[in-house]
Amino acid sequence: MKLRKPVIWFAVAMIMVMVVAGVTMFMEKVNVFAAGTALSDNGWKAHFSEPLAKGAIHDGYVYVTDQNGAKVEVGLELMNDGRTLQVAGLQPGNYALRMEQKAVSSQFKSLKRNKIEFTIYDSIESISSAADLKAYFERAKDMQSVAVSYEAVEEESSAKASMDSAKTSNAVGGGDHSSTNIQVEGVDESDIVKTDGDYVYSIFEGTSVKIVDIRNPKKMKIAAEINPKDDYYPSQLFLHDDLLIVLGEKMQRYPDKTNMMDKIMPMNSLTTVRLYNIAKPEKPVFVRELGVEGYLKSARKTDGMLYLVTNVFPDFWAMEEIEGDALRPRVFDSNEKEKKFMEFGDIAILPGATDPSYSVITAIDLTSPKTSELKTKGFLGSSDQMYMTKDHLYLTALKYETTTNSRSAEIMIWNPGKANTEIFKFTLDGADIEFYRSAELGGTILNQFSMDEYKGNFRVVMTEGNMWDEKNPSKNHLYILNENMKTTGSVKGLAKGERIYSARFMGDKAYMVTFRETDPLFVIDVADPAKPKVLGELKIPGFSNYLHPLDENHLIGFGYDTVARKNPSGGEPLILTQGMKISLFDVTDFHNPKEKFTEIIGGRGTYSPLQYDHKALFQHKQRNLYGFPISIYEEGKKEFDVDYKGSGALVYEITPESGIVLKGDLVNKKASGEQYEDWEKQIQRLLYSGDSLFTLSMNEMKSYKLDSFKEIDTLKMK
Repeated sequence: MKLRKPVIWFAVAMIMVMVVAGVTMFMEKVNVFAAGTALSDNGWKAHFSEPLAKGAIHDGYVYVTDQNGAKVEVGLELMNDGRTLQVAGLQPGNYALRMEQKAVSSQFKSLKRNKIEFTIYDSIESISSAADLKAYFERAKDMQSVAVSYEAVEEESSAKASMDSAKTSNAVGGGDHSSTNIQVEGVDESDIVKTDGDYVYSIFEGTSVKIVDIRNPKKMKIAAEINPKDDYYPSQLFLHDDLLIVLGEKMQRYPDKTNMMDKIMPMNSLTTVRLYNIAKPEKPVFVRELGVEGYLKSARKTDGMLYLVTNVFPDFWAMEEIEGDALRPRVFDSNEKEKKFMEFGDIAILPGATDPSYSVITAIDLTSPKTSELKTKGFLGSSDQMYMTKDHLYLTALKYETTTNSRSAEIMIWNPGKANTEIFKFTLDGADIEFYRSAELGGTILNQFSMDEYKGNFRVVMTEGNMWDEKNPSKNHLYILNENMKTTGSVKGLAKGERIYSARFMGDKAYMVTFRETDPLFVIDVADPAKPKVLGELKIPGFSNYLHPLDENHLIGFGYDTVARKNPSGGEPLILTQGMKISLFDVTDFHNPKEKFTEIIGGRGTYSPLQYDHKALFQHKQRNLYGFPISIYEEGKKEFDVDYKGSGALVYEITPESGIVLKGDLVNKKASGEQYEDWEKQIQRLLYSGDSLFTLSMNEMKSYKLDSFKEIDTLKMK
């Protein structure tokens, strides 16, 4: 039986329709990721999971319209190999980015959306209503539905202070007793231990604060203990005159409307500040409690003001089931009867923000601890690192490049190897906190020591890319920005294939350590903000996690020794860390830096908290003493095995003339059969008062003579 031609053509047409439909169904979606707001100075950016066509702008497939739908003449530029669209030259107002299908570089890919609305402001605007706030989180929720975040987890190392100069602090331990090792002179940092010379205040097991009388090092005694009875967990301390400031976390309970029972919301803890009068340390008197919702990111104290930065993650996925107020952070003051929500006028959107979270900055005037106003400012958008001077506070936020996940074209993933960093600058005037400017730079920032403010300029070092990406190897940059956060000068492309392990700014010089196989120490002249330049470079084995200034011409580096081993799979050699390494760098000749002295402690597996926490450094300036807690291991009998030797602390005299000389060996050798250190016995901090040295661990406190390091007394903390 023969089919008639119309039937055949109908069958062919149906097959073609099915093929087209099938292709369309399985076409890879190109997602677009962009903030809903931006500042006119910075412009607006849209990030695409796949590159746009090179002629997308010229051919008119991508353009901007105003709120009336009319095309707007603006500056459009494709960056990042076509994955980022920069829009510049817009005046404040409401706009939309429109994209036609031909904007995509491949016919087998399609845009997930062809219109994105956004608003340009002259300065950041406060949220005016619950509807505005909900709209932000609806947009963030929409963005989150097509993005899965993967954090780049890497090893961390971690004249006068005035309005135009934040001098690097080198004054730790300069008086008759220890103080916390800080970055900026005059800006104190919280820690687990503080002392006033007569008493030691320490966090004990994250549940209480113990006050130890050390006036007689031969007979130390616990003078008092602050033991909260509620769900409060102290973590950090400050001292201010006769005030003990305890920072901690307090769990909140919210009503669960689905089963009418209270439940703990772990994502919404309350960072709580408890103030105690310690005019009589043996009888601390509670003064006041203040709290702000979120996790404590960092804290600083300067000129009688306490500043906290917390990150808040509202339960925005349940917006339909909860009241709109639950999207606002809560604040608490024991002077008032109950918690309250932040005012809408105190909430604003950070430029380029897309994250469903807040960075909350809180200011407390400590000169009037009983009555001073608790001031909070909530900024929509996440934050990572913090750097602060007496006049400015800087927060950073990572912005990862997006790519399409091959397993599902509907999902975008972050590419940890390619990220930019948004830097936000805030002005501080007592309790008044105001957003000032922001800038976006290519790369990621390691920690607070990668940032510095000097004579009104902001300096920062960054790593761009992934050090293991052979096609696009990582590279390192230094940027200098003026007071308005505009780049004035830079040095780019240093140490390709390596990443930054530590950095330190000292006046008109910057020092940066990168590493992959060897440790290049770069000396960079930053005296001229428009023309920074590399003066010298030193390559040595190992690397420094933390750089500490000894004087104007010498730096101490704390880190690891390394060794290169043949790679059994071929290719680059395997780089293995060995013992802890102390280096004394001589930078008298900036063009020819030298590693003048070194000290290697233990073997593979040896570590110290100092390698990731600068506050673990003990310093006595008059005696040129530097110390730190340590756990010592040596190589075992089998390859890659390690053998535990002991833990405790080491104290060195470090001078340019004599080098690195061990003065105090406070390491307890391992007991018989002991394979690893006992965390309760591990020393957490060292400090001094007068002629005595003190070490603190979870279960005991010991005193020693500073002259001979002979043990004087032991106080059991349990």
